[in-house]
Amino acid sequence: MITLIAHAKLNLFLDITGKLSDGYHLLETVMQSVDLSDILTIELADEITVSSSDPEIPEDEDNICYKAAELFYMLLGQKGGAEIYIDKRIPHGAGLGGGSADAAATLRGLNRLHGKPFDDNALLKLAAKTGADVPFCLVGGTKLCRGIGDVMTDEAPYPERNFLIVKPSFECDTKAAYESYDVTMIPRRERHEGEYYNVFREIYKNKEINEITEKLKSLGASAAELTGSGSAVFGAFENDYDAQEAAKQFPMYFTAVCHAASKGISVLDVRD
Repeated sequence: MITLIAHAKLNLFLDITGKLSDGYHLLETVMQSVDLSDILTIELADEITVSSSDPEIPEDEDNICYKAAELFYMLLGQKGGAEIYIDKRIPHGAGLGGGSADAAATLRGLNRLHGKPFDDNALLKLAAKTGADVPFCLVGGTKLCRGIGDVMTDEAPYPERNFLIVKPSFECDTKAAYESYDVTMIPRRERHEGEYYNVFREIYKNKEINEITEKLKSLGASAAELTGSGSAVFGAFENDYDAQEAAKQFPMYFTAVCHAASKGISVLDVRD
């Protein structure tokens, strides 16, 4: 059995640069791992099963961890299974990459339990087949990601290292978000070093998201932006105290004060 920490991610910068013939959108995004995390426990079994502490998370073939395990055994070339339990702490439908982080942890965990049959490059290729954000979540840190999110280069960390995440009560559907972009076709933005930006906030023009963003700035955040396709917003604070104090001003929302993480997945332990 193995226990892993699956870190959430923030998109410090996110723009869409094009679209492939298969429907996937091309991105330019700076992603940052943070220490808001799900915890996964994986144990080898005769078949793949997924369960979770969150009743809203699917526990069948629709779960991305199930898909990740299927792809792992397909590439391994043998029949196998695992019992995957997700202690869910990253809210879903928030743009925080919780599902992708869980899938990355599934791949990392199964590879460890099977004696590391795949090197890092092979795992990254497998991650790309699993989902667009999974390769980054497998590696983590601060990365400039292009393509569908699978072309990664090291990016200098942004100066602010204390983040307050605020998630409104509603969720955003990723597929619908990209469909909205296809209609609006907002021009591509030239990225500047250290800039915070998210094209989806321009697309949504959502009153509540914009109000949270402006309130975070008024409370001392040096920058505030939507992450992923939303609905969570984050503020970047110079110190932990200011972030904690600002969180008190959002009593009706999910909030989390978190910090930059250098890895996407951390292995806690392996037990026979």
